[in-house]
Amino acid sequence: MKSVRVGCVKYLNARPLIRGWPGNVEFDHPSALCQRLAKGELDVALVSSFEFLRNPIYRIVDDVSISSDGAVYSVVVAHPGEFSEIREIALDPASETAVNLLRCLLAELGLTPRLIAGTPASAALTRPHLIIGDQAIRFRQDHTDSFQFWDLGEQWKNRTGLPFVYALWLIRPEVPNAKSIAERLRGLRDENRGEIPSIVSEAVADVGDDNQAITKDFLDCYYKEHLRFGFGTREKQGLQTFANLCAKHGILLKKPSEFTLV
Repeated sequence: MKSVRVGCVKYLNARPLIRGWPGNVEFDHPSALCQRLAKGELDVALVSSFEFLRNPIYRIVDDVSISSDGAVYSVVVAHPGEFSEIREIALDPASETAVNLLRCLLAELGLTPRLIAGTPASAALTRPHLIIGDQAIRFRQDHTDSFQFWDLGEQWKNRTGLPFVYALWLIRPEVPNAKSIAERLRGLRDENRGEIPSIVSEAVADVGDDNQAITKDFLDCYYKEHLRFGFGTREKQGLQTFANLCAKHGILLKKPSEFTLV
């Protein structure tokens, strides 16, 4: 296991899936990890679910994901006015899944704001923007009075009645022992589910006084109320629905015919 090249998103939401892995882990933003996995620089990585839809050569570790069954809290459009009146949205380039989920939701609602690549720091405080991960958590708690937050997980659930899958463990096709890797990752998730209080304490200690948004009470709620870590029947239905909508709205030229699970 220790020779397997593992990559993982560098967000709080991934801690219950990676804590305790017996080897080196390379942490990065989702888009960077997708590129490295596609190039063969990583063997297995926890990356955006859209990476599989776009390039379904990978094997998916069954029963494990980062998902939400409703509001996710950390994938939002921050906007100062009425959402229906938004004319443009600046995009966080870190996650193609979030960007393409936003495209699907807007198209389904018949809304046509201009989507602008990148989120300049100076613009973030003056116009609507998509933010994800730990940055979204900090921004929400720092700007509660001046912004409203359009939660993409909540909007997806309202639209489809299904969970949304943000990230999956993907294994490259040439990697041997994929089944044993998948079993270890499932086991690690199961171990960490019983260690959420310790994970919360470690996360709070890691951020220290630098991030007042990351408190024990917040993380207890985040891990238990907003996030899901399984990939069962309803999550698979949610991912297939996302693939269907991406194809419907021209984001995918061809959707995967099946999910290759290990």
